[in-house]
Amino acid sequence: MRTRIHSSRRVVALAAVAALGAGILSGCAQDSDEPSGGASNGGGGKGKTKITVGVFGVFGLKEAGLYDQYMKLHPDITIEQTSIERNENYYPPLLTHLGTGSGLADIQAVEINNIAEIAETQADKLMDLGKVDGVKKDNFLATTWTQGTSKAGKTIGLGTDVGPEAICYRKDLFAQAGLPTDRDEVGKLWAGDWQKYLDVGKQFKAKGPKGAAFVDSAGGVLNAMNGTTEKRFYDEDGKVVYKTNPAVRKSWDTAASFAKEGLSAKLQQFTPAWTQGFSNNAFATISCPPWMLGYIKGKAGAAAENKWDVAAAPKPGNWGGSFLTVPEAGKNKEEAAKLVAWLTAPEQLATLFDKQGSFPSAQAAYALPKVSDAKATYFNNAPIGDIFSKAADGVPVQILGAKDGVIAQNLADVGMLQVDQKGVSSEKGWDAAVKAIDNALDQ
Repeated sequence: MRTRIHSSRRVVALAAVAALGAGILSGCAQDSDEPSGGASNGGGGKGKTKITVGVFGVFGLKEAGLYDQYMKLHPDITIEQTSIERNENYYPPLLTHLGTGSGLADIQAVEINNIAEIAETQADKLMDLGKVDGVKKDNFLATTWTQGTSKAGKTIGLGTDVGPEAICYRKDLFAQAGLPTDRDEVGKLWAGDWQKYLDVGKQFKAKGPKGAAFVDSAGGVLNAMNGTTEKRFYDEDGKVVYKTNPAVRKSWDTAASFAKEGLSAKLQQFTPAWTQGFSNNAFATISCPPWMLGYIKGKAGAAAENKWDVAAAPKPGNWGGSFLTVPEAGKNKEEAAKLVAWLTAPEQLATLFDKQGSFPSAQAAYALPKVSDAKATYFNNAPIGDIFSKAADGVPVQILGAKDGVIAQNLADVGMLQVDQKGVSSEKGWDAAVKAIDNALDQ
C-alpha cells in the first residue's frame, strides 16, 4: 500500500470496490501533469474564488459529495481537485514544491506515514490549522491531533480518516474447525493478547478444512501488532529505535511463529495471489481496518456474502490515515483553511464514512447516527460503527517518525516475507530486514 504496505492502500483498496453502511465507493483517481495538485489561483471565473485541492488516490471527499455541498453553502467558492494515483508519485514532488513555495494546491493531503516528516521539516511552510475558527482539538482523537502537530505546538495537519483495526474472519471455516462463530465469542477467544490469536490459529489448523490457512500472511500479523504500541520504530526524540525496542521484537517473534507453525497462507499482501485468496478460501482471518471491508467484498464476491464477519482485534491498533494541510504559499490560504476546518468537522467526516468507508479521525463523529448505527450488511450485518469506534478509542498515541513507512515495508516485505515464503529462520529474516532498512536510511 502506500509504500508497498501503506502507500497504495487507498488506491488498491478504496478504488477497487466498496460498500460500507449505506454508502458505495465509486470513482477512479486520475493522474495529472501537476505533481502535487496544480497551482492555486484566485478568481476561478465569474468572480468566484477557486480553491485547489491536491490529493492521492480516491481520497473520498469529492466522491462523498462534500465539495458540492460546500459550494452550495458558499456560492462564491469553487473547488477543483487534482489526484495523483499513487502516493509514492505524489509525495516527493510535494516536498519539492513546499521547498520552493510554488506549484502547490491551496490544500494538500498528506498520508499518515509522511505526516511526521512533514511536521518535522515543513512546519514553517504550512498554516497553523489549530488556530482556525471552528477547529476544536477535543473533536479529534488524541493520536491524530498529536501526529498532525509539530514539536513546537503548531498543528499543520487535520486528520480526515484513521484505520482502527478489527479481525475479519470466515464464519463457515470457523464452524468447520469447531470454533465459535458469534462475533462477540470470537473476539473473546483472543481478547487482550496476540499470543491467544496464535493459539486459536493452532486450534484452527488442527481441525479446520484442508487448504485454508488461519491468516493470510505473517507480514499482515506483524503490521497489525506494530500498530498497537505507543513506541515502535522511533522514540520521543526522533531516534530510530526499532532494533532495540522489545515491543517490535515481540511483534516480530509472534508473527514469525505464525509462519513456523504453518498457520499462514504465505501470501504477500496486495499482490494478485493474495487478492485471489479471498475468493478461493485461502485463509480464515485477516487484520481488518475499515477500508479493508470494501476490498474483501469486492474480491470475495457474492458467493462469500454473510460468510465473513467482523470481531474485535486482540488489542486496539491503527493501520492507515490521512491529513489535510494548507501551504502558506497558497493564494487563497484563508479560504482554504476554512474549507479544511469544515471538511474535518464531525458531521462531514461522518458523511465521508457513510459514503466512502473512511473512518473518522474526529471522535466527536462517533456518536452521530451515520457512524454509531453503521452496519455492514455483507459481513453478517456487523455493527461496524460500534466495533471501529471502540477500537479507535483504544488506540495509543503512537510516536511516528520520518521514515516509518520505509521501516514497516522492509520488515514485512523483505524480512518477514522470507520467513513466511522461503522458510528462513526468524533471525535470518530479521537480519535481512535490518540490512535493507540500514541501506534505505543510509545507516
